Amino acid sequence: MSIFGGIFGDDDTKKETSDDAKLRLHKEELDIGKSKVQKGEVELGKEIIEERKEVDVPVTREEVVIERKSLNNEVSDSPITDEETIRIPVSEEKVDVDKHTVVTGEVSAHKRSIEENRHIDETLKREEARINKTGDADIVDNDNSME
Repeated sequence: MSIFGGIFGDDDTKKETSDDAKLRLHKEELDIGKSKVQKGEVELGKEIIEERKEVDVPVTREEVVIERKSLNNEVSDSPITDEETIRIPVSEEKVDVDKHTVVTGEVSAHKRSIEENRHIDETLKREEARINKTGDADIVDNDNSME
């Protein structure tokens, strides 16, 4: 039996002969994955703001001017009646106020992807063979491992 005999009894050990043994060494490696998570939300909406507007609008109106003058008591053949009437129409401008809607601008939103690096700092473990020698045993170490 070898110096390893009886020490390694798990599935990682295969005995080739009674004097040979193998010890499998392990190490940890990083498995890095990414997942998309929602970190917030942007909502676009409208708010109605009211404001008073005062405007002076020039308007025109008519008025009738009465002028009287004396005619020095001239003689007339016309009888006195109340049937003679003069009508003068009088007008004015009236202000009509209405409202209409116009487009004043546009707000758009879009998403863009920004790529950046995140620093990962993680401690990894690995197994290395430790060989203890007792007495005057000769050891030849052929290190063919690849890292």
